[in-house]
Amino acid sequence: MSWRKETTDAVDGEVSLDPEGEDAQGEGIGEFLVTLAVAFAIAFAIRGFVIEPFRIPSGSMFPTLLIGDHLFVNKFVYGPRIPFTDIRLPGLREPERGDVVVFEVGRLTDAPPGRDIVPIDRRPDARREDFVKRIVGLPGDLIEVRDEQLFVNHEPVSAVPLDRTFIDPQNTELDVYEETLGECMHGVVDDPGKATTGRTPFVVEEGRYFMMGDNRDNSNDSRVWGTVRIEEFKGPAFIIYWSWNSKGNFFHLLNPINWFTVEKRWDRVFDLIRCGAVDRVTRAGG
Repeated sequence: MSWRKETTDAVDGEVSLDPEGEDAQGEGIGEFLVTLAVAFAIAFAIRGFVIEPFRIPSGSMFPTLLIGDHLFVNKFVYGPRIPFTDIRLPGLREPERGDVVVFEVGRLTDAPPGRDIVPIDRRPDARREDFVKRIVGLPGDLIEVRDEQLFVNHEPVSAVPLDRTFIDPQNTELDVYEETLGECMHGVVDDPGKATTGRTPFVVEEGRYFMMGDNRDNSNDSRVWGTVRIEEFKGPAFIIYWSWNSKGNFFHLLNPINWFTVEKRWDRVFDLIRCGAVDRVTRAGG
């Protein structure tokens, strides 16, 4: 005995049997599942080969990037990496000094803070985590910091004081400088109450890159844990698509209460992340 869907005629009130109703319903569910699978496949392809979102959780890139900036990474520039492999497809160009890059590092769960970050290729057992820093050293470069001055291949990197300060979340006044790395001019901040630490001089190995945060005295970077392979690069950060004064993740963004209670930074939305004049932002809150 087969079960068939009953339908009601709206005109005469008679009840009739619809032998095709169950099949049509099954086809509708099948079409929905196929559409959903295609949508997921397209989203996965875009995230894997074109762009990927990233959230700024710390102040290591002040004043260029603020806590709560949400940005897109262009994975096509250096060549997208085939997921779950170290194979990278051809890109548009090689990484350049001054690029702001999102990349993977490893975090050791059994190491004390400050010594828990390692290059992931040297500790593949470590937990993977995304960092964002600026490329300072290219393969073969000699990097050195002496008396708060950055040197690349024995040449001092130009850093011009701008006679203004940046206020971090702890209300510390940081001095703002206009730094020029090669052809890339950008902002950096210096904490006059801290001395720059980290191991230098440092010769960058072939195939690897030396990364530093723009918040030079408050950045856990290559001065501490070493260099990064291009295989770990996800790509250069290129645009801020959302910014607010919050450390929350994407699910925090979906909470309607936060739309009204968290400070928005509308002036940063759709800002391009590129070399050029130093941003006029003066505090971490924007």
